[in-house]
Amino acid sequence: MNMQEQSPRSGWFQSKRTTLILLGFVAVGAFFLITEHTAHFLGVLPFLIFLLCPLMMLFMHGGHDGHNGSANQNQEQPPEGGKQ
Repeated sequence: MNMQEQSPRSGWFQSKRTTLILLGFVAVGAFFLITEHTAHFLGVLPFLIFLLCPLMMLFMHGGHDGHNGSANQNQEQPPEGGKQ
């Protein structure tokens, strides 16, 4: 295949004009979706924060090894607490 030969575009985005028109419709739809449903989203937001708490516990406590104390088993002596 020579450098001058180019394969035609295929699929949804066949031309630049079609792509721009589609993006325009998506932008207008997103604008109206956001402006009309902002009140619904803000009304549910406090409940979403409470629902997020268990997920944060699962993902943020992953490095603690389940709080079973296995991290302390590797130490032979406890720290001396400031004694010099």
